[in-house]
Amino acid sequence: MIHGARAVLGKAGGKTDARSQWIGRMRERRHPNVVAVALANKNARIVWSILSRQEDYRPVQSASAI
Repeated sequence: MIHGARAVLGKAGGKTDARSQWIGRMRERRHPNVVAVALANKNARIVWSILSRQEDYRPVQSASAI
């Protein structure tokens, strides 16, 4: 999970989606290793929620995308 999060951190710069903005704000305050672990934790909680409810992943859409 952490290796995947590190890969995401490398691609998140300059993007405007909610998760990339969250990553950008975290990077301003925390060490990159802490940000990677926080993102891995966030992803793990999302995966657990989806699997435990047996639902499909539905990413949150911004108001401009609707």
